[in-house]
Amino acid sequence: MKRIIECVPNFSEGRDHSVIDAIVAAISKTQLEGKSVKVLDVDPGEATNRTVVTFVGEPDVVLEAAFQGARKAQELIDMRQHHGAHPRSGATDVLPLIPVAGITLEECAVLARGLAERLYKELGIPCYCYEAAAFKPERKNLAVCRAGEYEALPKKVSDPALAPDFGPGEYNDVVAKAGATNVGARNFLIAVNYNLNTTSTRRAMAVAFDVREKGRKAREGGSLTGKLLKDADGNQIWIPGTLKGCKAIGWYIDEYGIAQVSMNITDITAVPLHVAYEEVCRAAAARGLKVTGVEIVGLVPKSVLVDAGKFYLEKQQRSLGITEDEIIKIAVKSMSLDDLKPFNPKEKVIEFLMEDEAEMARRERLVRMTVAGFARETASESAAPGGGSISADMGALGAALATMVANLSAHKRGWDDRWKEFSDVAEKGQAVMEELLALIDEDTAAFDRIMDCFSMPKGTDAEKAARAAALEEATLYAAQVPLRTMEASLKALPLALEMARSGNPASASDAGVAALAATAGIRGAALNVRINAAGLQDKAKAAPLLLRAAEIVKEAKALEAQVLDAVNANIGI
Repeated sequence: MKRIIECVPNFSEGRDHSVIDAIVAAISKTQLEGKSVKVLDVDPGEATNRTVVTFVGEPDVVLEAAFQGARKAQELIDMRQHHGAHPRSGATDVLPLIPVAGITLEECAVLARGLAERLYKELGIPCYCYEAAAFKPERKNLAVCRAGEYEALPKKVSDPALAPDFGPGEYNDVVAKAGATNVGARNFLIAVNYNLNTTSTRRAMAVAFDVREKGRKAREGGSLTGKLLKDADGNQIWIPGTLKGCKAIGWYIDEYGIAQVSMNITDITAVPLHVAYEEVCRAAAARGLKVTGVEIVGLVPKSVLVDAGKFYLEKQQRSLGITEDEIIKIAVKSMSLDDLKPFNPKEKVIEFLMEDEAEMARRERLVRMTVAGFARETASESAAPGGGSISADMGALGAALATMVANLSAHKRGWDDRWKEFSDVAEKGQAVMEELLALIDEDTAAFDRIMDCFSMPKGTDAEKAARAAALEEATLYAAQVPLRTMEASLKALPLALEMARSGNPASASDAGVAALAATAGIRGAALNVRINAAGLQDKAKAAPLLLRAAEIVKEAKALEAQVLDAVNANIGI
């Protein structure tokens, strides 16, 4: 899984668009080893004199882009001239890192601390570390780090108790102009509104009080109008709500003519969206109300919708071994995300927004074709796609058939108590199928790499050596890819065997064809391993590839025989 983080820096400029554009350009143009970030949103505020930029990418390039954005802000923003409605302490005021996929909050905290240290060492900008990146418990709260705002920095910088985590120890010209930056790591925050079948703000607020972590003020008799209750020290007593880390209020929306519970879910690992939705539904029903749908404000990681879809599939005792698109569709329909307006995951999911269509089309040229188009492309006079891609396709079809049998078995009348057994098989089959689909194009790309080597110059000894080294590397890769096809296809055979033995008897022949297709993919890929390994000059590198390929073929033939025995026993003639 690709590691993805989000960064949401807040810059202390919301009025001068030339400054804002320059900062955003510094971020968006950052390149690191061929990688870049994708800017998803730029939100300037006139009254706050503040701009929030949202961008995503792999961790190393996001850190570089964040640094370049802060460098440009330091260059163009003079905090001595800054005034706005929002609290602030620096030109780059806050710089949070947020895990999206393949990375933990703890890892983001380490990255945030490193970024803070670099901002000080290279730019002289003092930095406080907050939330998960905090060095001191009290500094988990951003408000503590930013106390007194920019105007308090002359005193804070030189006070050991209040000084930044990375700072000069004294107030200087750099601090005067740039201020201090608060660098942190936090979980992804989801802003979501729950639509209610009422126009009453008061009733919506009551539901919000029921579920938000802060809860409501305690009153005598538990009434809404009774006297406020205080403890022995005179402090207000609060009755906490049911959802940890959630903030919520109720309001009326003129545009839609309904009341909503508006919520921020600050820790989606502790309270996933579907859990919050179910709880708001429960609390609303207890007050005679109904949640008619959900409105997601901004963006969400793909996992939010996938987890929700799987949750509702499990409630229905349906197989989870379906495509990711189908799982997301279940989430959309289960929570009525399209209640107020159409919900397009391609416009709301971070990972989908990050996809470069041109790059995807290049990388997935073959798998995006129709079946007929793929067959005709294979039949053309071009050498690619060839046997390696066809072998990966056969393996993918074998995994797909095993998955189909599992899904049909999970949905078979009278087998309801076995749905989880078959769902587990289908999930494994889906994963194998996706792995092999990717290998269809990767095998053709491996062939193209070899062809590219033949066009390299060979006029000098140095050029000849470089060409030979590149060809050896490309040939090794071309042998490794079909071996990966073999390994992946081998994983489909135990699934086919399990379905032949215990799946829906009416689909026994499909389990048999699954095994035949997977084995054909393995044997075809083995030929590609052999022919490419034969082209390697370094025979020590070729030997383990050939050995492993022979082992897989032997294992596949034995599994195929077991599957066919089970299928024949099922068919009976």
